[in-house]
Amino acid sequence: MEKNVYNGKFIKVTEELIDGVNWERAYLRDGVIIFAEKSNGNIVMIQEKRPHEDTKVRLRFVAGHIEEELSVEENVNKELQEEVGLKASEIDVFYSVKASGTVNNRVYFAHAKNLTESKIPNPDGDVILSIEEFSKDEILAMIMSDKLNWSLSTVGFLKLLFQKFHYMPKVPGTF
Repeated sequence: MEKNVYNGKFIKVTEELIDGVNWERAYLRDGVIIFAEKSNGNIVMIQEKRPHEDTKVRLRFVAGHIEEELSVEENVNKELQEEVGLKASEIDVFYSVKASGTVNNRVYFAHAKNLTESKIPNPDGDVILSIEEFSKDEILAMIMSDKLNWSLSTVGFLKLLFQKFHYMPKVPGTF
């Protein structure tokens, strides 16, 4: 039987004795990564302060933790409104990844379109330094040059490009 060792706002840690071996598990809150596409085809990203991480400022896609009382689509709009002051009338949750084992959670990937202005306060405070937008080619070039770190977010972006849009890169030397 799993025993709670720690239960915080974003993480829960348990232990369980199985066949004489003590197994530790970390449960992270589920999350959503959002690829918000403007009418010109560009994708919205943010520069964000991260004082608790090695990289103190990072460029990233809009993302956040899932609030269980809301649907994934409602969470998408809540994060868009908090972080970039936008709301989408068209949301396609096109993929999810479930981690199971030592680290456990699910991350959803959403493509958001038909964006309109709609700002609500960000409970994370004043962490957004700038809101930027990039073409798909620019983002692909940033991934390939390591300006944008490889992560679950970038893998989701590539899945969106190649699987959903059947995208062919225009950036020399990318593939």
